[in-house]
Amino acid sequence: MSVQLLRRKFTVEEYNLMAEAGVFKEGDRLELIAGEIVEMSPVGMRHAAPVRRLDALLNQKLAGGAIVDTQNPVVLNNTSEPEPDVALLKPRGDFYEAGHPQPADCFLLVEVGDSTIDYDRKVKIPLYAKAGIIEVWLVDLNGDAVEVYRQPEANGYKYFRRFLRGQTFSLGAIANISLTVDEVLG
Repeated sequence: MSVQLLRRKFTVEEYNLMAEAGVFKEGDRLELIAGEIVEMSPVGMRHAAPVRRLDALLNQKLAGGAIVDTQNPVVLNNTSEPEPDVALLKPRGDFYEAGHPQPADCFLLVEVGDSTIDYDRKVKIPLYAKAGIIEVWLVDLNGDAVEVYRQPEANGYKYFRRFLRGQTFSLGAIANISLTVDEVLG
């Protein structure tokens, strides 16, 4: 016999009000996904290194042409405010102090996955596509690869390609920006 439990879904506004009211403990790693508060995995060294590499590489290659943001919220819609590992944002004078970036502000979102790789592929990437994020990279630490997703549609991305060590891939939204998988993975 299965029992169907009722779940209380939250909006981005309610989620942020709870955070401001101190409902969550300092240092809690949480994000709002489709109205549900999800606990994120702790950031280990294996996960942190590619995030730092991407931060440095993208800042160097873009030379101020975009804001490279790490592990901060992006508001996808009324019920989802994930914290991608890296976000490449359109430049803004206030650096998004007036409000978190939204899909139209994003050139690229990057997720780095090892223990969360299935969750990233099956939950977050389709959520990004549905929100209209134009490009997503998934750094697959287990497979030594970078997956590139472009051309969002309601049910996923039309373009997908997996790049392995020794291969070069480029950023679709900004011309002449390319990286190697080895640069990202180290």
